[in-house]
Amino acid sequence: MPSVAGQEKYVDVLDMHGAPKSVKDRSFNIFFDAGAWHGYSLPPASDHYRGFIGPFVHSLGEGQWIGSSFAVLSLQDAASHKPFPLPRIEDHAFPGYLVRRFSSAGLQVSETLFFADSGRALVRIDLSSDKDRDIDLRVNNALLTSAHLQVDEANGTIAQSFANSNSKLITKLHIDGDPAVQLATTASSYHFATKHPLHLEANQARTVYLDQVFVYDARSETPPAVDYAQAWQKNRERWSGYLKTVDASRLAGVPDETARRIAVKSILTLLGNWRAAHGDLHHDGVIPSYSNPDFNGFWAWDSWKHAVALARFAPALARDQMRAMFDYQADDGMVPDCIYLDKANNNWRDTKPPLAAWAVHEIHRATDDKAFLAEMYAKLVRYHRWWFAKRDHDHNGLAEYGSTDGTKIAAKWESGMDNGARFDAIAMLRNSDGAWSMDQESADLNAYLYLEKLELAEIANALGKTQEGEQWIREAATMKAAIQKRMFDSSRGYFFDVKLGRNKFVPIYGSEGWTALWAGVATPEQAQVVAHTMLDPKKFSTRFPFPTLAADDPRFSPIKGYWRGPVWIDQAWFGVEALKRYGFDRQADEIAKQLILNAKGLTEQAPMYENYDPLTGEGHQSRNFSWAAASYLFLLHN
Repeated sequence: MPSVAGQEKYVDVLDMHGAPKSVKDRSFNIFFDAGAWHGYSLPPASDHYRGFIGPFVHSLGEGQWIGSSFAVLSLQDAASHKPFPLPRIEDHAFPGYLVRRFSSAGLQVSETLFFADSGRALVRIDLSSDKDRDIDLRVNNALLTSAHLQVDEANGTIAQSFANSNSKLITKLHIDGDPAVQLATTASSYHFATKHPLHLEANQARTVYLDQVFVYDARSETPPAVDYAQAWQKNRERWSGYLKTVDASRLAGVPDETARRIAVKSILTLLGNWRAAHGDLHHDGVIPSYSNPDFNGFWAWDSWKHAVALARFAPALARDQMRAMFDYQADDGMVPDCIYLDKANNNWRDTKPPLAAWAVHEIHRATDDKAFLAEMYAKLVRYHRWWFAKRDHDHNGLAEYGSTDGTKIAAKWESGMDNGARFDAIAMLRNSDGAWSMDQESADLNAYLYLEKLELAEIANALGKTQEGEQWIREAATMKAAIQKRMFDSSRGYFFDVKLGRNKFVPIYGSEGWTALWAGVATPEQAQVVAHTMLDPKKFSTRFPFPTLAADDPRFSPIKGYWRGPVWIDQAWFGVEALKRYGFDRQADEIAKQLILNAKGLTEQAPMYENYDPLTGEGHQSRNFSWAAASYLFLLHN
């Protein structure tokens, strides 16, 4: 049976049990890996006989369950035809695989489901007996949705095809030394069975494989060959590489084992949302959440954060995450908000906050990959310059969020804080064809742009472009002074958005106000008073700290407010780092500890959520949310 030595302590970090009540049911966790667009789950704990649940195919429409059960074993004595009952004795989810173990009189069976690559899931079936015996083996699979089944006796495969799709799911049973397998289908199932008895020698494991390959476009794609003997070892080597970073996870006031377990959960979440390049997605990347059917693509702002986290344990994927978004960079430098398998669905109405240079430079810091800096630098420059060409209405060197179609809703999307209270009274101003700005300059946007200039300076210097580096530093200094002067309200002690054409603050206390500290824009004196506001329990220092809108604001809505009260972990991490940058280390550590220990279920099996109730720590909105996972890694890997 496969060895799990060294990983037992990370067993069942997430509860992977469940069974769909409908083809679109995502109410439980699904196991994806290696960029796969198809996934599986363990059966409910009360189900003692079923193999696995699935597959769920994420690229069919918004995603749907194709099978209700997969790899259900039936064994019988070849001579007497007496069946062996196979009650489950245990099942678990480990990093990179699911396992179920069964036992019958003198017979031990395990099924280990893992991914050999982005298209191929394997179930390794290990059988051992206390004496020599011959058995008949049958592997049953039940469908949940109608599909056309095509039997290929010559190759021993059964292929499923789907209406209005070029995708196929191809399944076979592989037995070393005995390719003879019976194949059969019904309207709602299909199975494989040995034609000849399978001989088991006493106390010697015999291994067979159920092989399921998802082919996104069967017209043009051919699945790669697989070396069954090496597939498991390669999976273990890959996951060992991911997990070697976990031991560095720690946080003052949090037990090391708890910190490491949360780090593993973050890695599982990010890699569970990894999707391989297919269709009009030209590079691999990480979606926001497979649990939400609205998130079946890559988003720019999410991608920047995902890439920084991935750089620490999966740097190749981090680089591809950035490439995927910049594959669609427009001639004028704009990067779209989000991209999909079908590029007709890409959103060009807005972009997202500019942290791309930060992400690229963080990848370089983690990998020392100067070639990637060279590949990305000119693209980053064009994107940065786009902001000032298309989103600086009054040409004063400070930018505004906006949209390409002049709508307020797209301009709010561009901020990433879709319904933020500070945008309640915006008006739209035309800059040029296809370029509109809000009538206010935003504190967070300009802090990001300031930081991007510093990152671009370091990238330029690393590439030997010292004159360009010096220019970026001069621009950053000018912008820093402008933000300090225009966006800090000394009477209220906070950074606010400012209306264009007049020195009128938008006095909404939100998480955007501490971005200036995170980016290093604030003077020490400004940081002192902002930190006082951040640590005020009436505003931001709630039980689960750093809500996106101050708790004493009449619009504060801690559960359903979206960006009007709930805590988003990325913004909370910005706040923790903001405090640290200006010397508030003790308070920052206390806030970080609360973000770990006061999140309900985080230290147990609960998934990571899109946002959290600042008053209770209860998770809300999308489960298995990638940038929450990324942000928790940031908190644990400082």
